[in-house]
Amino acid sequence: MNSVILFLISSMFFQSVFLGGESARAKAVKGNSQIIVMGLVYCDICSNNTFSTHSYFIPGAEVRIDCMFKAVSPRIAEHISFSANRTTNRYGVYKLEIPSVEGIKCAEDSAIVSSCQASLMWSGSPACNVPGFKSTSDEIAVKSKQANLCIYSLNALNFRPSSREIGLCGKKHV
Repeated sequence: MNSVILFLISSMFFQSVFLGGESARAKAVKGNSQIIVMGLVYCDICSNNTFSTHSYFIPGAEVRIDCMFKAVSPRIAEHISFSANRTTNRYGVYKLEIPSVEGIKCAEDSAIVSSCQASLMWSGSPACNVPGFKSTSDEIAVKSKQANLCIYSLNALNFRPSSREIGLCGKKHV
């Protein structure tokens, strides 16, 4: 994975979870949320599927999230599937908090099988509304046993402008 994207995902995690008001750990302790699925949407100005100095995050983009969580241990036979639409915030971050489910402790049960996919619905930027990476299922999972909290961070999605800025990006089209 591109180191810039990894840095952006880490920054997105910090800003959304810890600066977005009450901490995720506090919410998990209260029982409001145990699983968080999140990602970001940006404008790929140079249409080369990388976040460059000219790229920017897109607020107001609509993203469809489809997930399935399945516990595969002898004592639990839970299967949860859901779909939801989310809109990106001012940082281009979308986030879905899944309420706790009795019997599933995502951070403790190593036998939890998960799969989530995010898909672009529409852009929040009229100047950048052609889908680039329009779907992803690649994720990084962060788990905290102490808070019984699992965060699934999906790879970034992007839109592109309808025409490429040669002055900013050069003539080479990748």
